[in-house]
This record gives sequence, structure tokens and C-alpha cells, in this order.
Amino acid sequence: MNNPAESSPATRRGFLGAMTAVTAASYHRVLGANDRVGIGFIGYGLIGKQHIHNFKTSFPDVDRVAMCDVYQPRLEAGLAYLENPQAKGYGDFRKMYEDKNIDGVVVATPDHWHALLTIMACAAGKDVYVEKPLTVFIDEGKWMLQARDKYKRVVVVGTQRNHNPGYLEAKKIYESGVLGKIQMVKLGDGARNVYPGFGKTPVTDPPPGFDYDLWLGPASRRPYQAHRGLYHFRWFWDYSGGQLTNLGAHSVAAFLLVTGRKAPTKVVSFGGRYTLEDDGETPDLQQCLYQFPEFMMTIGVREANGFRDSNGPVILGDKGNLVLGSNRVVPELHGDPVNQIPRFAGQPTGGPVYSDVKPRPWIEGREGTVIGGAGRAALEEQMFNANKRDWIDCIKSRKQPFCDLEMGHLAATICHLGNMSLRLGGRTIHWDPEKQAVADDKEAAAMCVRPYRRPWDRVLRTIVKV
Repeated sequence: MNNPAESSPATRRGFLGAMTAVTAASYHRVLGANDRVGIGFIGYGLIGKQHIHNFKTSFPDVDRVAMCDVYQPRLEAGLAYLENPQAKGYGDFRKMYEDKNIDGVVVATPDHWHALLTIMACAAGKDVYVEKPLTVFIDEGKWMLQARDKYKRVVVVGTQRNHNPGYLEAKKIYESGVLGKIQMVKLGDGARNVYPGFGKTPVTDPPPGFDYDLWLGPASRRPYQAHRGLYHFRWFWDYSGGQLTNLGAHSVAAFLLVTGRKAPTKVVSFGGRYTLEDDGETPDLQQCLYQFPEFMMTIGVREANGFRDSNGPVILGDKGNLVLGSNRVVPELHGDPVNQIPRFAGQPTGGPVYSDVKPRPWIEGREGTVIGGAGRAALEEQMFNANKRDWIDCIKSRKQPFCDLEMGHLAATICHLGNMSLRLGGRTIHWDPEKQAVADDKEAAAMCVRPYRRPWDRVLRTIVKV
């Protein structure tokens, strides 16, 4: 196993001081259609291992050349899983970014690192596959777009479910107008029952081989707890937006794809951590209501009750409804509106007069397709591979990918606005889609940005305008 951790405090300080020079150089190779692409992986966690699996099994034109993780046991395991004896291991991504054999990096870290790792990779001349959710606050997405455009990089977001062929079919149905006037889109709840929660962890020293300071990176300095680390980071505001940005990001991205909408104008959200008995901070129950110019949209979170609506997410029109996922079309019935008035013992004289008009469907219904079991697993693999294939092809062609950075930024913004309202006690947030800014609310507007911890704040400012 080669170079399990090419990092030291002196190396990190030296590279940090030279960051401006590296940024200015922006090294990158010009690849042809038949060239092999060298990929480095940052983060060997749950989804990080999945990404390596996909590249190993389905991408013969990709070289797996480097692995980076701040936890030594995972770094060693990740290097072994690459199955490339020439691959290099890094405990510090900054040293990895100097490797000219790396054309692109896969960012599969905790959420609070997604933006800065992407921005610094663009500056180092690397293309990026970055996991969702894209950001932990709204302005990070704007900085990422700056960096992508400044350094002309290809950046793909891990919203691979948008490659589901069913969503493209749903888009056609929606755009046909057959559903009539759209009233509401119900995206459902990210429902998982993890009651009573994962318990509480005491303040301790980090485990041996875990660079906790680098793991924290731009986030605030906090005493180490086991849950402020591997996997469980998602339940802390410092590192994540909870399940709304985690599970919700997929649903919101699909909603944006199908409807073509960009942003709401008003948002309100209620919820809290009502039930789980652990040290998490993000809500275990949350409901969000969004006002778009043409309709409303709802989405929520449940972590102590796993009940799911059997229909799934649905677009509701006045002539019919479209169930996303299965693409079942359920027609609404057209008849005499008077006949919908309750009859009880009958209307007194002068009241509405019922008719013999029989209700009939406004539109033709269609049965949906539900994929489960082994078929669902195969579809998941197909979507993972499609997103990665698009990225690799775009690295070679320099075209912009399907799951592009704009889509990831818009999806994350919608989720962040819901969290913003919740954390302000259910306040209505007014959003200006053109300016991409909160309107007439200084306290809410201040939540669109969060200071990075030193020295990462200075690194950020050498690359983009903040």
C-alpha cells in the first residue's frame, strides 16, 4: 500500500501559504475522447465506497489514482478498495490536489466540506463530482458557481436520481398540459423511524488516526464527540441541514427537473426535535410550505414515524394528478358542481338544485409502473452510473453535465429556506428569485452566509469574491 498519508502539519502550512500560486496556475490536462481519466476520491464513508464501486465495475476508461480521508483506518481501507497498487493515499486533500495525474475528484465528505473542496478543486484545475446536498448555507452555492466559471471546470452534483427515465417521462406529461391548472405539488416526507435515536455521546479525545481539526475544516471549533464525526454529523447544524437537505434534496431536484421551476417566493416551516432522545440538533419532525408563482409545494421530515403515503409524491392539477415515480395519472372527475354539495335531508326551497349529470373523467388515466426489490436496486445502480458516465464524458468534451451545479444550488437553496423559517420560529421568508436574496428581513438574510473558520476564510477569499 503506497503512501497511506502524505501529510504533516508542516506540509499543510506550506501548502496553505502557496495556495494562491496553485490557484493562479490552475493546472489541467486537455483530454481527448479516447483518453483515460484519472480520478481521486475524497471521503471513504457510506456513499464514498459506493462511488468507488461504480467506477471499479463500470468505467474501464477511468484510473482510480488516489484516496484521501482524515481518518487513517478509512484511508487504508479505501486505498485497498481502489484495487490499484499505484494509487496514492493522502490524509490532507490539499496535497492530493497537487497531483497532476488527477483530472477529477469525487467529493463524498460531510456536507460542510462540499463547497470549499469543490471551490479549491476548481482552482487547482480539477473537475468535480460533488455529493448532495451541495451546501450548508445559500451563499456557498454562489461561490461554487463563481469558481466553476472562473476556472472553466466541469462540476456534477450527486443528484443521480434525476437520471431516472421515469422523471423524464413525468416531465413530458407535465409539460403537455394534460393535468390542467396545477394547484399543488406534494413531495411527501422524508420518513424514517429511528426512534429512540442514536443516544448521546460524551466529550472525549478523537480516536487515534482521526484528524478532527481538519475534519472540522471551515466549521466552528467544537469539542469532539463521537456523533460529531463519522456518519452522525448529519444531525448537527454545524455540518448539515438535517434530513430536509439530505433526503429532501433528491425530491426537490426531481421537482425542479419535472416542473422547470426555479425558486419559490415565500416559505414557511414548522417543526423541531420532538421525539428522538439523543444529542442531535436538527428536526425530527418538520413540515415546509412553499409558494411558487403558479402553485404551492410541500415537503417534510419525519424521523420517529416511518408511515408513508402509498401514492408517493404527486402533482395535483384540476383535471388530473401525476404520481411521481410510478407516473400513474389519476383523472379528476368533471360533473355538475352542485352535486358535490352534501344532501343530508335535502336542500330547502330556494337552495341549490341538484341535477342528473353524471361525473366523467376530465382526462384519460394511466396505470403507473412501480419498481421494487431487485429491480429497484438495478435502477439505483443504473442512475449512479448514468450520472458518473455523464461526468466522465463531459470531462472529455468540456460540455456541461445534466445534473449541473445550477440545479444542485437551486435544490439546496429551497431546502435551506425551509430550515431558515424553522430556525426563526416559523417566520415567513420572502425570497426574490431574480436577486437570489431574502427580501425585507435582515435577520433572515444574515443566515444566507456563515463565516468560515480560520485559515479557511482566507483560502476562500483567494479564489472567489465573497
